[in-house]
Amino acid sequence: MSDQRPNPDPTEAPIEPLYTHPASPFVRTETSGPPHVDMPELPAVQSTWVIYRTQIQFGLAMLAYLMVLVGSITVLQANPTAEWRYIVAVLPVIPAVLVLSIFVRALTRLDELQKRIQMQAFGFSLGATALLTFAYGFLEGVGLPHLNWTLVLPLMAILWGVGAAIFTIRYR
Repeated sequence: MSDQRPNPDPTEAPIEPLYTHPASPFVRTETSGPPHVDMPELPAVQSTWVIYRTQIQFGLAMLAYLMVLVGSITVLQANPTAEWRYIVAVLPVIPAVLVLSIFVRALTRLDELQKRIQMQAFGFSLGATALLTFAYGFLEGVGLPHLNWTLVLPLMAILWGVGAAIFTIRYR
């Protein structure tokens, strides 16, 4: 026999290489635990609601406005002489106030450059609308047909879009 005695300390026991035992269905191969891999944490993906919240709210408010508008027009056409027709005619203003509040909240969330662009676009729109309507007022005096007041807001919105495009291009 050999003169060496087995060492009772298990920490100093020789480590067997991984391939010393042949593959056998009778030898159970176990790992020390589930493999641990440090994966980089992915950035949180925002939901569609968070990204498009303002557009969704604006779209739903506009849908409510259109529904109330169509209902109001239908009721007014069916009851042209009713005493309450003025109240029904003003009902579409309620969802329009909601649209306005959503729009103002969206403007408050813009960064400084976008706020500047929107302010300049609004100033351009206001001034250009004032000049166009003032000039058309003179043209009505010499024979052009009278235009409905409801055309002023779409004119202002179109000019605001034109102004926003102009000032966005200017700041690039």
